[in-house]
Amino acid sequence: MTRIVCICSGKGGAGKTFLTANLGLALAEMGKDVIVVDANLTTPNLGMHLGVPLYPKTLHDVIKGKARIHEAIYQHESGLKIIPGGISLKDLKGADPKELSNTMIDLLGHSEIILIDAAAGLGREALAAMESADELLLVTNPELTSVTDALKAAKLAEQMGTRVRGVVINRTKGKEHEMTKDQIKTMLDRIEIIGEVKEHEDVQKAIAKRSPIIHHKPSSSTSDEIRAIAAVIAGERRSIRMPWYRRIFRLR
Repeated sequence: MTRIVCICSGKGGAGKTFLTANLGLALAEMGKDVIVVDANLTTPNLGMHLGVPLYPKTLHDVIKGKARIHEAIYQHESGLKIIPGGISLKDLKGADPKELSNTMIDLLGHSEIILIDAAAGLGREALAAMESADELLLVTNPELTSVTDALKAAKLAEQMGTRVRGVVINRTKGKEHEMTKDQIKTMLDRIEIIGEVKEHEDVQKAIAKRSPIIHHKPSSSTSDEIRAIAAVIAGERRSIRMPWYRRIFRLR
């Protein structure tokens, strides 16, 4: 049975596209048959995160009836499958977000997990992505405005009948002004926090090189954090490897 998981943030800048690309790769590493879909019709950049920004056929072509869904599926070197969005302005004309649900139906039975990278905000595109999914994975930063928008996204998903699978706290820096896990969980009505990804310069370097962190620095703490989240999504158990210096101090 195919699971469709929408990755949504409620606002821009939370890092959902970065997480979609890397979670997809992490799940593929685990042997899962995964498709990642760039449902950000206005400003798609999932392909850029995976190192291939231009494709002959895209989700825009499928939505507009110019291509079949299987013509827009491409395979990354990792084995991950991608349905990218068109990045030119002409791709926007005639691309109706309402057609996304029908597109997802055509994918049922062709993979184990489909990850939808939703558009930023809570407009028509983001709502169409939520409505097309069985589950919602919220991405938030540890700040009040980001968590507030994540809460709005969760409430909208519940109204649509889309189950909120959990929340990922992204880009944490360990600063005093940041909201704590307990504060975030309380504000989000006790939604399960399934992972945390710390801010690290390796992430920015990976994005600049158009290489997912899972490939750019496979043994980094960030990659371990993402793999642990992927394991939760897949229903498997995986612990995050503790750095050697923390293990030493823990033993004392």
